[in-house]
Amino acid sequence: MTNHFEELRRKIEKHSANVGVVGLGYVGLPLVVEFAHAGFCVTGIDVQESKVDAINRGESYIQDIPTEALAPYVKAGKVRATTDFSVVRDLDTINICVPTPLRKTKDPDMSFIVNACQEIAKHFHPGTLVILESTTYPGTTDELMLPMFEEAGLKVGKDFFMCFSPERVDPGNPKYQTKNIPKVVGGITPACTEIGALFYKQALDTVVPVGSTSVAE
Repeated sequence: MTNHFEELRRKIEKHSANVGVVGLGYVGLPLVVEFAHAGFCVTGIDVQESKVDAINRGESYIQDIPTEALAPYVKAGKVRATTDFSVVRDLDTINICVPTPLRKTKDPDMSFIVNACQEIAKHFHPGTLVILESTTYPGTTDELMLPMFEEAGLKVGKDFFMCFSPERVDPGNPKYQTKNIPKVVGGITPACTEIGALFYKQALDTVVPVGSTSVAE
């Protein structure tokens, strides 16, 4: 029987895991670059073709990421972007960094998260780590996301791993950026938290594991 935890841990530690980032805005694109800088192959997924085309040309549209910081990784084949969610079949980790704008009622619009999860779930496979980074309310990961991925009969903490890690990017801040802002991460199970923290430690300076997804949220 495959031990998905140990297999994923080996891939992460060897930097051979295929990393995916869904949502290539001011949170997602810097994350792509940090993991490429750490030696991983990273695939960015976005529904906006203009963003995908710019990245594949090696051009950045995010103020915190100069084009010259992105272009070498694209040229080296470490970074690529696509609108096609079927690439999820080949990914070992998936960070969801889609927007959650406030509606007129002052609650977050969850449609981007739901749509992303539905697309990912179509191509999902055992042994994958999924981390939500989008700003949201406590309970989102467990109550909204988890059921979509357990539909196929997979068990969280054993067959796949799920965490929440709040994005804390301050665009334009010259001192604190993605790499050196302490990264909080909480998983649905202890194994999820452990593998999520290990993943971030490969590319970011400080990782702070917490007791659950709700604590992280």
